[in-house]
Amino acid sequence: MSRYETLRWEVDADGVATLTLSRPDALNAFDLTMAAELLEVFSTDAHDDAVRAVVVTGAGRAFCAGMDLSAEGNVFGLDESLEPTPESLREHLADPAYADGVRDTGGRVTLAIHALPKPVLAAINGPAVGIGATMTLAMDLRLASTRARIGFVFGRLGIVPEAASSWFLPRIVGIQQALEWVYSAEVLSAEQAHAGRLVRSLHEPEDLLPAAQALARSFVVDRSPVALGLAKQLLYRNGAAGDPLEAHLSDSLAMFWTSVRDGKEGVAAFREKRAPRFTGRASELPRLFPG
Repeated sequence: MSRYETLRWEVDADGVATLTLSRPDALNAFDLTMAAELLEVFSTDAHDDAVRAVVVTGAGRAFCAGMDLSAEGNVFGLDESLEPTPESLREHLADPAYADGVRDTGGRVTLAIHALPKPVLAAINGPAVGIGATMTLAMDLRLASTRARIGFVFGRLGIVPEAASSWFLPRIVGIQQALEWVYSAEVLSAEQAHAGRLVRSLHEPEDLLPAAQALARSFVVDRSPVALGLAKQLLYRNGAAGDPLEAHLSDSLAMFWTSVRDGKEGVAAFREKRAPRFTGRASELPRLFPG
């Protein structure tokens, strides 16, 4: 029996994990229990070296209908007795009172997704609005069903885009498209999301999850987990670096450490015309960046 109330977690023989948001009667609406369980999955389960990639989808007809607004009090779980400032939040970031009462819950989840040194794919099978949309932005690729509907609807509720989406969304679709979608707060069709480059590809509903799982499998079978994890770090970090020298420095370290480890096996396998047998672990990535 799963130890999770709102999620299903399954890992196949190739190390492709399927994480299913599982509150179908509530259209997989995001509540504080789901938030805590997602944080647990991406902080622990997904870091197991037996897991090579993660595909996230929803049970039933929705991906995630956004925050569950039926809770009493502050529906986002925030402590309204506090008066946080930029300085106090940064200073007390890990303090329980601020971690639970001030920090954006969705953002804690997306930071954990982003930090995972493995491919993470979203299989958006139906409506994905609010946090249902923004949580996918921290995932590396998004595939969508033709029945998907995606909305950054925060303006309709008098709140702002969360889950670190102000960092992710412009990097994926560009600042002009990001602003238009946030300003309008409209729900996008699957075709609009695809045309705006938010999603990689569209699939018939019955084909979506198998397509996402097959794509994830193609990324990890006969691939070095260390090389994949380092490549993910390099692309995200250096894509925002101020000078190519910064990329050269981290690339040099990554090349050095991979060349003396899994790179030796990769070259040998290429020369011998056989499948490689990589032994590196994603849990043992060398450090590329200061701090």
